[in-house]
Amino acid sequence: MNSNISPSQRVNDIKEYWFAGKMREVARMNAEGLDVVSLGVGGPDRMPALEVVETLCDSAKTPGNHSYQIAAGLPELRSAMSGWYKRHYNVDINPDSEVLPLIGSKEGVLYVGLAFLNPGDKVLVPNPGYMTYTGVNRMLGAEVIPYDLNAESGWQPDFEQLEKIASGGGVKLMWVNYPNMPTGALASKDLFKRLIDFGRRHNIVIAHDNPYSFILNDNPMSLLEIEGAKEIAIELNSLSKSHNMAGWRMGMVCSNPDFITWIRKMKSNVDSGQFKPVMEAAIKALNLEDSWYSELNKVYASRRKVAEKIMIALGCTFDEKQRGLFLWGKLPEGTPDSASFADRVLHEARVFIVPGFIFGSNGEGYLRISLCATEEKMEEALRRIEKMMNLK
Repeated sequence: MNSNISPSQRVNDIKEYWFAGKMREVARMNAEGLDVVSLGVGGPDRMPALEVVETLCDSAKTPGNHSYQIAAGLPELRSAMSGWYKRHYNVDINPDSEVLPLIGSKEGVLYVGLAFLNPGDKVLVPNPGYMTYTGVNRMLGAEVIPYDLNAESGWQPDFEQLEKIASGGGVKLMWVNYPNMPTGALASKDLFKRLIDFGRRHNIVIAHDNPYSFILNDNPMSLLEIEGAKEIAIELNSLSKSHNMAGWRMGMVCSNPDFITWIRKMKSNVDSGQFKPVMEAAIKALNLEDSWYSELNKVYASRRKVAEKIMIALGCTFDEKQRGLFLWGKLPEGTPDSASFADRVLHEARVFIVPGFIFGSNGEGYLRISLCATEEKMEEALRRIEKMMNLK
């Protein structure tokens, strides 16, 4: 290595994504024959609908479908996204100007930042919250300001705190996420109205990340349902969780035409569009009957029951009203920290669960269990943990 070459400052400022390092550790343990049960990553393990896969395969066999695509995606895909929003959220989206397909909403976090932030601009991110909100905005040179979520407030923002932060000036963007990851807390119409009012009064863009609204949730909601929301708000959505298409990298961003134009300009300079067969398959997925979501949630409901047993075996407490793809539990009193507790479970029970500290300081003292493992695997995890805790 040439010692005269140094990385950019952002390389030194950013830590490696926590899951990347932990999954290497889990892979080493599996290579040693330890057979770790992974209840960590929120990547659905089930297949997409058969007709979605068949659409992909048929389209991939079509000559001409393997060329570059435009950043705006297929008009038919944008129309399908618009129709999906109308059917499930009762939100009108103009397919020509108010929606943009994304290579997953994680990439969308980057494009939104590129479109709105200059170095030094302030960004509000939830604590606890999705790590990408912090990592991406730091890479962009923004000043990341965490805002508190806690159990006492039902993991809802403290608007007194937000008003104090906003009064200092310089805040350009605020990230919100409901159903919340990692806590599973739900939003209300009142909360969404307050967020839009806060953004409008302080000229702050409210960016809502909404990938979990269909998982174990009978009432999917969109921030864009609120009157006037498009004037100040952006919503990201995804087929990763709702349609078991995580590896397909298919998401969307919806907002007013100006915001979408700015984001599309950034996207067009970064990627070359999505694979046409994937877009055509996504159209099929977005038009699935409601029974698709019902059947999917039956599976997750059964797994959730096992996850609750695991939390109880670990001595953790949890809110039964949680929704989404995870179960969030509070560690027993006297537990030193979430990292050492999770490591003990990994190395003694050979079960990978996620310590809450990785989501921010307010996540310390909690654990997160993913529902993305078969019920049989989760039952095996329960047996191992009960043995570790000397419960059986």
